[in-house]
Amino acid sequence: MAIKWSVNELEYETSKDSKSNVVTSVHWSVNDSKEVTKDGKKVTYSGSSYGSIGLDTSDLSSFVEYDKLDEDTVVGWVKASLGDDEVKSIEDGIASQIDAQENPTTGKGKPW
Repeated sequence: MAIKWSVNELEYETSKDSKSNVVTSVHWSVNDSKEVTKDGKKVTYSGSSYGSIGLDTSDLSSFVEYDKLDEDTVVGWVKASLGDDEVKSIEDGIASQIDAQENPTTGKGKPW
């Protein structure tokens, strides 16, 4: 299992404080999966979370030009904006989704 944070889309102001394409919001997703062998067959369980967050653009002293952005930088912004506790909560929630699939406590169907 390896948690993967991804950027789905950026929203930006085309011009702000003499800067171009200033990112104001990030739409992100987090995914993980676990492959196991169950009853002789490979089974994959997965979990995910999606969200968006607005970025504080009041201080552009560390501005990165839009064309020079990469996903790792923007994911770093998202995690910093969310804070360590929320990042952990999101990642723990995904682990719980996977655990619930692997070890279900409920079921559905018909006995015939």
